[in-house]
Amino acid sequence: MSHTPYQPTQSSLNRHPVPDWYEDAKFGIFIHWGLFSVPGFAPLGSLAETLKTDYDRALLNYPYSEGYWNAIKDPRSPSARYHRDKYGDMPYQGFKPMFMEALSRWDPAAWAKTFRDAGARYVVIVSKHHDGFCLWPTEVPHPHERDWFSPRDLIGEFAEAVRREGMRFGIYYSGGIDWTFRRRISKTFMDYSFSTPGGDYPAYADAQVRELIRRYRPDILWNDICWPGDLDALFRLFAYYYEAVPDGVVNDRWKHATASAKFMGLKPVRALMDMMVKAMIKKNPDIHSALVQPAIPHSDFATPEYTKYSDIQAKKWEMTRGIGNSFGYNRNEGEADYASFETLLFDFLDAASKNGNLLLNVGPRGEDAQIPAEQLDRLSRFGEWLGRNGQAVYGTRPWTRAEATAETGEAIRFTRKDGCLYLMILSTFSGTELRVKETPLDGEAFLLADGSPVRISREGDVTTLVFARELRNVVAPVVVFRQA
Repeated sequence: MSHTPYQPTQSSLNRHPVPDWYEDAKFGIFIHWGLFSVPGFAPLGSLAETLKTDYDRALLNYPYSEGYWNAIKDPRSPSARYHRDKYGDMPYQGFKPMFMEALSRWDPAAWAKTFRDAGARYVVIVSKHHDGFCLWPTEVPHPHERDWFSPRDLIGEFAEAVRREGMRFGIYYSGGIDWTFRRRISKTFMDYSFSTPGGDYPAYADAQVRELIRRYRPDILWNDICWPGDLDALFRLFAYYYEAVPDGVVNDRWKHATASAKFMGLKPVRALMDMMVKAMIKKNPDIHSALVQPAIPHSDFATPEYTKYSDIQAKKWEMTRGIGNSFGYNRNEGEADYASFETLLFDFLDAASKNGNLLLNVGPRGEDAQIPAEQLDRLSRFGEWLGRNGQAVYGTRPWTRAEATAETGEAIRFTRKDGCLYLMILSTFSGTELRVKETPLDGEAFLLADGSPVRISREGDVTTLVFARELRNVVAPVVVFRQA
C-alpha cells in the first residue's frame, strides 16, 4: 500500500482503505492476560444471562474475570468472598508481585508458535485493561498509582515473537475505563458504560497510546469501550497512527467524550437509563446484538461481541468472542463451560461468509503464564481444520449471497476467490450426497480436503452434490466449484 499522509479530519481519515492483509487474514487471536489472571475468578454463567436475571448487580456477578477488582469492592459479591477466603485483606495491588514472579515461566515464542499453528494470521494482546496495569514499562507518569506497570517489556517481547512467526501484531488498550483514575464501583451496565474518567486521564491515555504506537508500531489499534478525549484529539491520534503505520487498522470503540456523555454519567440519569436498558433486554433475547457500539466518525472495522449477522455486511467487521464465557482466565470454567470446537468453527465460517473475521480470545493463567489445556485443544483443532481447508477462508471475499440450506437441514455458507466458489457445510457431515435448496450451481467441483471429485446435478433450483466416497463424521467439509 502506498503511503498517503492523513490529516486529522474526518474526510481525510475516511479515505484510509482497509488493507488487503486484514481483509485476507480472517482469523486472529485475542489475549486477555494481566493481574486479574492471578486470582482468575468469576462466577459461572454468561454475560447475557446475568444481564437478564440480575441486572442491578450484573457487573458484580458476571463471568468476566477481568472485572475482579471492581467485583471485590462489594463485600457481598462472589469474588469478594473468594478474595477474603484466599487472600484475606490483601489489596488488589498485591497481585503485581505474584504476576511478575510467574513470568519466569512465560515463553512468548511458544505462545506465538501455538497461535501460528492454530492458523491465526494476527494476534491482539491486552496492553492495559480496566485495572490500569500496563504490560510494558511505560514512561508516562501515573498521577494516582505508583509503578503501576511491568518493568519487563511483555508487549515488546511478544510483538517480536508474533512477528517472527509471520503474523501481524495488534494492541488492545482500555481507553474508556481505568479504575486507577475513577475508583467508584460499577454495578449496572450504565455504571460501567459511563465511568470514563475525566480530569488528567484523557492526556494520560493519549500519551500512552502514542507511546505504544511509537515503540511497537502495532498493525491493529484496538481500543475498548470509548475514548476520553474530544474529537479533535482523537483525529490527531488517528493521523499520528496512520503516519507511523500506514497499513494499520483501528476498530470502532472510540466514541469520543462529549458534553452529553458527561450528562449521562450523572447518577440520576444512569438510573433512568438502567431502567430503559432493563426493559430493552426483557424484550430482546439477543442482548449482544442489541447492545451495539455507537456509530463513530471513523473506523476501519466493527467489533461486535458474540454476534452473528443475517446477511453480508458492507463494512468490514470482526466477531469478538471467548472460547469460554470469560475473556480473562476463570478457574471456575471446566470443559463443559467452553464452547465446542464445532461451535467456534461454525461461528468463524459464518463470519467469513459475511465479510467478517474472527478474533478468538484465549485467557492464560496468571499463576504460571500458561494457556489452559481446554483452550489449547480448540486451537489445535482449528489448526488441523485450516491446514486442510484454509483455502476456502484465507484471502476470500463474500459471494453474491452468504447462506443456503440443504433439504436435510444442514446450514451452508459461501466464500469466493480466484474464480472459485467455496461451499462450506456447517455440520459434522456423514453421507454420500447433499441436496442444496434454492441454489442452482453448475460446473466442476471437488472436495477440498482430498481433491476427490464431486458430481453435480440440478433439478430446478435444487443442486445435488454426490461425493466420490461416503463421508463419515467430517467436520465442515468444503466443496470447491470452479467458475468461469
